[in-house]
Amino acid sequence: MKEIIIYTNETCPYCKQIKEELTKNNIEFEDRLTNKFEDEWNKINTLTGLPNVPTIVYKNNHFAPGRDYRNAQHLADILKNFKENDYSIEKQLFEKVKTLNYNIHAAFSRLDHMLKQIEIKLNTEDEHKSND
Repeated sequence: MKEIIIYTNETCPYCKQIKEELTKNNIEFEDRLTNKFEDEWNKINTLTGLPNVPTIVYKNNHFAPGRDYRNAQHLADILKNFKENDYSIEKQLFEKVKTLNYNIHAAFSRLDHMLKQIEIKLNTEDEHKSND
């Protein structure tokens, strides 16, 4: 059995692109169709909460499109340079929650700034209309 397992669908063009990129980078993998490995696929969906293909499993790590990699080359780079983590799962989880919290705060701050800019623009337009 190969170390890298990729869960795909037969009709998924993105899955095809990912498999081609991995092959081009000499990264061996086992392709598992979600409809033929339904029990495994359902467990992955339960774990990740993301029923997206292609999902890759490597050394007990799950890589989902969008969440963990942006495109085929990004995934190939991740897999080629993968290093196992020395930290406990608890420490990793704690750090990821802190990062998520930071990113959510930053996103809401950007949204608040954009809304304030829109509000200023709307108020300026209203002033111009009332002066006409």
